Formats: sequence, C-alpha cells, structure tokens
Amino acid sequence: MEKFVHTLIYNFFIALGVILGGTLIGSLGSIFCHDPPLKIMLDLAEKLKIWALVSAIGGTFVAIRVIETGFLDGQISNVIKQFLFILSAFYGAHLGYLIIVFLAGGE
Repeated sequence: MEKFVHTLIYNFFIALGVILGGTLIGSLGSIFCHDPPLKIMLDLAEKLKIWALVSAIGGTFVAIRVIETGFLDGQISNVIKQFLFILSAFYGAHLGYLIIVFLAGGE
C-alpha cells in the first residue's frame, strides 16, 4: 500500500514539474524570438498538459496493457490503480496549468 501511495505522489509531482519546468524554460525561447513570454507560457502550458500525463505514468502503452489485462483477467483492482495513477498525474498537470495561468494573469 505504501508503494501505491508513493507512486500516486510521484505521478502528481512529475506532471506538475513537467508543466512548470516546460513552460518556464520554454518561454525563454520567446525572448530570443521577440514574442510575448506570458502568451507563450499560456500556450505551452496548455499544449504540455497531455505530455505531462504521459511522462508521469511512464508511457501510455504500459498503462493501457495493465488496464487491458486487468479487464480480461478480472483483476479490477489493477484497473482501478491505473486509473488513480492517471488521475493523480492529471491533477498535477492541471495544478501546474493553473499556476501558470495565475502567474501569467490569464483567465
């Protein structure tokens, strides 16, 4: 059970880090291109959300395979765990997005 909770926490913070790091470092490129950095940050945060999810759960094929075998073999607990891992990563990515929107003064 402890490993499960640790994985949930790791997924949350990995996704959060991908969004925050990707948008902050990615917006540095806008300085060189003479584009508005805050607008680029908002665009990047929105585009990186799905990639933050994928990187947090370690690739989509493993998660899909576990879900598939869980349904086929009747191991619903594994399916629920995978959905919770994905949900945890989603919340981390969404929190990162909300932080970027707040910092950039967006909607």
